[in-house]
Amino acid sequence: MKTVGGVGITTVPASHSNGLSPAFIGGELGDQMKAAGFSGYVGPPTGYVLKFTNGLVVYLSGDTGITAEQDVVVRGHYGAELAVINIGDTFTTGPTEAAYVVNELVKPVSVIASHANEEATKGGKVIAGTRTETFIKAATMPVHVPLSGVTMSFDGSGKCVAGC
Repeated sequence: MKTVGGVGITTVPASHSNGLSPAFIGGELGDQMKAAGFSGYVGPPTGYVLKFTNGLVVYLSGDTGITAEQDVVVRGHYGAELAVINIGDTFTTGPTEAAYVVNELVKPVSVIASHANEEATKGGKVIAGTRTETFIKAATMPVHVPLSGVTMSFDGSGKCVAGC
């Protein structure tokens, strides 16, 4: 784990395709790649584990599917108490797979739903029938949904103490 500004940071494996559409490359090269049916490779997918000065260990899943490292490395070695997990269901975990990851593999104290690829809230409330609602119902620990303009704070054990 590398320490930067008092925060420990390490990468952990993630699993998904990591191609970049030629439309994002643009120009002559992008046109040639599109004509040939190629996408650009942007490097291996990764997640992160952060350790804060208050002792809080956080798992940032990144875009990933289910991996054995979520149990063995993220929970077993680092002991993540908070997980920020993507639930987007596009080449990554959907809401039920993400719930399996947090319930059975990582087992954090609390979780933040991320990257749902949908409008998940209206007026500060979760919209019924969304992937976010499905994830909240399936997770066995407190799920916190990010809201614009609201800062959440967590103690060293992973419990949300403000902005929850």
